[in-house]
Amino acid sequence: MAYATLTSWTATEWSDDLEKVARSKFVPLIMGVGATGVQMIRTGEYSFTVVTHYPDEATAISAQEKIARIRASAAD
Repeated sequence: MAYATLTSWTATEWSDDLEKVARSKFVPLIMGVGATGVQMIRTGEYSFTVVTHYPDEATAISAQEKIARIRASAAD
């Protein structure tokens, strides 16, 4: 069965340039740890949700440590 995770983010600013960085840098990194798809959904002026799709729960679990490192670099 397919598996998905949801993460909610709030930024202090928003611009087309920042969105391009997220799509060109972070989406490929997440895909590289086993995701089959990543959707970034803007939910407010400075907030968004990321839906990450995996082929199964085991793949998602094994990717969590790597994704935590990606999130840490996104926060910076």
